[in-house]
Amino acid sequence: MKRSGILNRELSEAIAGIGHGQLLMIVDAGFPIPDKCPRRIDLAIAKDYPDVFTMLKLVVGDLIFEKCIVAEEQKQNNPLLFEKISSVIECKCAVETVPHAEILEVYSAKASVIVRTGSFEPWGNLILISGIDAHEWFKKDGVVTPDYYKSRAEYIEKY
Repeated sequence: MKRSGILNRELSEAIAGIGHGQLLMIVDAGFPIPDKCPRRIDLAIAKDYPDVFTMLKLVVGDLIFEKCIVAEEQKQNNPLLFEKISSVIECKCAVETVPHAEILEVYSAKASVIVRTGSFEPWGNLILISGIDAHEWFKKDGVVTPDYYKSRAEYIEKY
């Protein structure tokens, strides 16, 4: 039996199977998940259980990511959630924003995994774009770290 972290088998398998550049979304209870989503993981049990922020904290403990995206509307109209998400993400990268319509229309169609929570949270959706542990990838003798990876290569993932 697994001791800690994500105990849900389906979510744990999904994270293990995500490759560099693929998208994992954590969404609120009302998010319209596309029928053609490759992997939908529905964890909603009850109102606000589990919530988006709790799931984010668990997922970032297991997933190497290089980018986080939320709706501009979240930053403007749900600033407490935006601040909570930023507090977890910004040790590694800035939280980027795009219009909510783009999350619904563009990003959801590209997502490899969409995790539905029980959150009743306005604009309570986020996208994590998977990455590599650049510190590990670029430390071998003879490997040159490109400029666009230098800051990531200096960041050491916490396991």
